[in-house]
Amino acid sequence: MGKQRDLHRRWKRAGKQLEELFDSPEHTVVVHYSCESFYDRENPRSPRVTSIAVRNLDSGQTTSFSIHLVAEQRGLLDSIADHYDALEGEMLTAFFENMRIRSHCKWMHWNMRDANYGFEALENRLRALGGRPTTLDERNRYDLSRILVSMFGNAYIGHPRLEKLMALNHITARDFLNGQQEADAFVAQEFVKLHQSTLRKVDVLANLAERAHNGSLKTHATWWQRHGRSVAAAAEWAKEHWLFSGIGALLGLGAAVYKALPWLRALFS
Repeated sequence: MGKQRDLHRRWKRAGKQLEELFDSPEHTVVVHYSCESFYDRENPRSPRVTSIAVRNLDSGQTTSFSIHLVAEQRGLLDSIADHYDALEGEMLTAFFENMRIRSHCKWMHWNMRDANYGFEALENRLRALGGRPTTLDERNRYDLSRILVSMFGNAYIGHPRLEKLMALNHITARDFLNGQQEADAFVAQEFVKLHQSTLRKVDVLANLAERAHNGSLKTHATWWQRHGRSVAAAAEWAKEHWLFSGIGALLGLGAAVYKALPWLRALFS
């Protein structure tokens, strides 16, 4: 029972977090970024960041930051590799300035949790390039990946979860690059592809969050898993559902009438 209660608490908290994201969607942003592969690396340097996208959950307006965009502005498109540090540093500085302006917002992301891949990784990368990043309050960071696991259980979809969710929900994979494809694109210096993939991913994350919020997200979770995985959750659901509430009201009315029958008989005898 202790494990069930814990799962139920996580389920309720995840539902609350999802509601918070959509309470004021104009103050919620979706963020994702692409970077150099962080696997099988011989170089101790942290992975380079190539592009970042920040999408407003309400309007869909997206602000993007990319090495190739900075290079174009500086007339360095043909020599990006020779100016990596300067271009990446300028891109990250612009991103963190955007974060500073939007520090009051809720930032929804997918697995951006640590120094390997996450907000801390972005901070560390800018520091390594001599910049001063903004640190976002952890209370304003919402990991959609963890929210969905807490809502539907670990087995709600197979791995890789993002791609499998897209397929199950018939979301097109146009411009979407998986981890290996992004690593290959970086090696080939296909920065436009990386940029387009990052833009596509914030759209996908917003789409999945909206479906989870309105109850239309398709998963492999059972009814039991979708509704809190506990007897207490089932009871709460039955209490809130109109059919069960109606049945309960009728039963209560019937019980009241039954109790009143002796009094009524005495009154009219």
